Amino acid sequence: MTRYEQSKELYAKFGVDTEQAIERLSQIAVSVHCWQGDDVIGFDGSESLSGGIQTTGNYPGRARTPEELFADLTRAFALMPGKKRINIHACYALLGEDKGKIDRDGYEYKHFAPWVKWAKDNGLEGVDFNPTFFGHPNMKNGLSLSSPDEETRKFWVRHGKACLKIAAQMGKEMGSPCAVNIWIPDGYKDIPADRLGPRQRLIKSLDEMLEGYDKEWVIPAVESKVFGIGVESYTVGSNEFYQNYAATRGMCCLLDTGHYHPTEVVSDKIPAMLAFYDKLQLHVSRPVRWDSDHVVIVDDELKELSKEIIRNNADKKVMIALDYFDASINRLCAFVLGVRSMHKALLCALLQPYEEMKKAQDENDLTKVLYMHERVKFLPFTDVWEEYLRRQGLSEDWWESVEQFKNEVIAKRG
Repeated sequence: MTRYEQSKELYAKFGVDTEQAIERLSQIAVSVHCWQGDDVIGFDGSESLSGGIQTTGNYPGRARTPEELFADLTRAFALMPGKKRINIHACYALLGEDKGKIDRDGYEYKHFAPWVKWAKDNGLEGVDFNPTFFGHPNMKNGLSLSSPDEETRKFWVRHGKACLKIAAQMGKEMGSPCAVNIWIPDGYKDIPADRLGPRQRLIKSLDEMLEGYDKEWVIPAVESKVFGIGVESYTVGSNEFYQNYAATRGMCCLLDTGHYHPTEVVSDKIPAMLAFYDKLQLHVSRPVRWDSDHVVIVDDELKELSKEIIRNNADKKVMIALDYFDASINRLCAFVLGVRSMHKALLCALLQPYEEMKKAQDENDLTKVLYMHERVKFLPFTDVWEEYLRRQGLSEDWWESVEQFKNEVIAKRG
């Protein structure tokens, strides 16, 4: 009897079907963010970040061209288990002969068609998309959709509308709706004189931007944030603002695990939101003291977040995407580590005896609930995880592959 077969029998004693867990995990798609590969620089002319975000570190071998980023992603995706999607920011447009001739409000599907082709060639489930409201001269005085300057505001509305049109075509081409995340860095460094005005302008801009979008192929969501570098005192798109906006417009909220106060946890927000929303979008990163976007690892909050998705049968309702950018380590390793960590946390959640625990809670046997929480923590999870990988043609020994690619490809980039 193999170790997996022994573990399968042990889990069965607690009412957990490991075969069902493995199958269910294999059907959960994780959307992988392209911007870890080049430190969120993109290909449309930006040379540095702005808008309250930054990347730290200078590990050698950053992808500098579309060809280099595609090569890195291809190797990384080959080392990732499960179903996958690719998440693209608008600043990753491949403009070709249009570079310098058009601006972000003029982007078309053709500028992203190579991304869709790459996704199809690599067997991905779908493509997701983000308008890029940062790293651009028209981010005037730190404001975009909430700007009091009408010319600036309308430029960003046009950009958003263009992105929604591009997303619809992406969805059609992939046969899977495209999740579109709307995040703006708008805010003020110090105490503002007017907190309502910018939010009223943001409502106007979002309404204009979202008018007439393709609801069959596009799933838009609004993403809040507490603060950013240079906008510490006031963020226009706060959590309360966007939850109310989404609720009144019948659309998604996006929860980013780094965009709340340090003592808040997103895991508790998921069931609260599921009580009112049919779908949620999720950006998973690892905040260390603030929205630092460290590489995702299997920590307590990731496990709790995954439990809320699984035990509420919300793996078809919560759209999981990763969002981190660490330039202090090998970026290829960062891709693989983050995706595998997400899958590990989801599998850990799938190997829980929820029905028995829920029954005990409803009967007010909270002692048993606590006992069960602790009892299953140290069951042989790794045996099930390695069986999951084996069935996907993978193993835990992927370090040598990353090192080989680093030495043969990345090290030659100068």
